[in-house]
Amino acid sequence: MARIIPPEERQFALVLALLATEQGLTKEQILSTVDGYHQKYVPGGDNANLERQFERDKDTLRELGVPLETVDAPGQAGNNQLQSYRVSKGDYELPDDISFTPTELSLLQLAGTVWREGSLSGDMRRAMIKLQAAGVEPDGPMLGYAPRLKQLEPAFGPLTQAIERHEAVRFPYLRPGRVVARTHMIKPLTVFQFRGRWLLMGLDFADHRLNFLLSRIVGDVTATRERFEPPAGDHAAEALSELEKLWGRQTATVSVEPGSDAAMRLGKRYGATTADERVLVVHYSDLALLADELASYGPEVLVIEPDSLKQAVISRLESTEFVHRATESGAA
Repeated sequence: MARIIPPEERQFALVLALLATEQGLTKEQILSTVDGYHQKYVPGGDNANLERQFERDKDTLRELGVPLETVDAPGQAGNNQLQSYRVSKGDYELPDDISFTPTELSLLQLAGTVWREGSLSGDMRRAMIKLQAAGVEPDGPMLGYAPRLKQLEPAFGPLTQAIERHEAVRFPYLRPGRVVARTHMIKPLTVFQFRGRWLLMGLDFADHRLNFLLSRIVGDVTATRERFEPPAGDHAAEALSELEKLWGRQTATVSVEPGSDAAMRLGKRYGATTADERVLVVHYSDLALLADELASYGPEVLVIEPDSLKQAVISRLESTEFVHRATESGAA
């Protein structure tokens, strides 16, 4: 049985491949050579699901800060079959004004030695050979580029193992606004990423489809002896499609302090629009997550609508104030 390539490993392999060449790689070169894609690639066949996976990976990398660029072929503007993709090394490398002490340089050189052996796995080396055979020569050494992907949630590993084995799992899940976690028994179908966050999509034992944020799983994921036959279909694509629709129809209007951290970060959110320098309209799929973020900006942001979001932010700020007052009283 072929090894299942985790999404973060596939995305890292994609970054390394795109860093290896200045002119970029076409979609066909990526799908047929890069680890995590080429295992499923059908030469001359139907690769629609694989292309959708690549599109999701592109969005994920951009949200995580990887400067992925699209370059049109000469005289073929807009032809996505001939477009090439690359990662700008200048935007990905450390700025020139950053320097290190001799001790720091020694530690970095030691780490680089380890990275030299670890960053190019056997699969990646074979992918480089395939690219060279296709006429794509790596531009410079493939060293020193650490993946800037977010650390995985602790539940990720046990869930992916259970998905591979078709085993039901049990885990404690803490929903927003509650202080006690509830234990769920779920048949896991897929772990996927949406807007930079990891989610589980699975079935309960009435076969209702449910999504869970991995960050809200607050204890161990325990595999049970309960086996199940997963339904057919691209479960990640289905879950992403539903969340995209939810994200598309839910918007919040906020007022931000110009030049503030809130203005910069919210203004760069995917799909955000500006009414003027103070008013932003942002999309969201999870009201509690957006309320957490907005509350963290303090006086730099004010929610205009919807009212449910406004009340959620106020509740978080009041809780923070209560904790601070209680702490100050205890210290006194």
